[in-house]
Amino acid sequence: RSNTGETVAWPESVDTVLANKEGLEAFWTFLKSEFSEENVEFWLACEDFKKTKSSTKIASKAQKIYSDFIQADAPKEINIDFHTKNDISQKISEPTLSCFDAAQSSVYCLMAKDSFPRFLRSEMYKELVKKHQDRKQKRWLPFL
Repeated sequence: RSNTGETVAWPESVDTVLANKEGLEAFWTFLKSEFSEENVEFWLACEDFKKTKSSTKIASKAQKIYSDFIQADAPKEINIDFHTKNDISQKISEPTLSCFDAAQSSVYCLMAKDSFPRFLRSEMYKELVKKHQDRKQKRWLPFL
């Protein structure tokens, strides 16, 4: 469960939101409303991928990420530059844990510079902060 202190810290960086379960859910819901949830889904898939230990799982997870997010007409195709996409396409037959790093960094920057500031101005974010402030007040003023 998130507390108000964490909610208030969210504007500091997109990292703060991505590291917080409730913040991540709210940001994801916001991105869905803008039809750009593939960015956070790709970022999360990459985070999971980087923790993979088994070499057979590395290959299968890399292929799934590639087919879901990178290849032309992928169902959740992310917006990355041609060179990054081409580089991944060449490495996908023998993937390493770092093969998506450039694309993940690019998507992260896009979220941090574009989606995240809009999220902080959204009604969804304002309502979440208000909900946490109300909860905190009730905790401190139980006699009301």
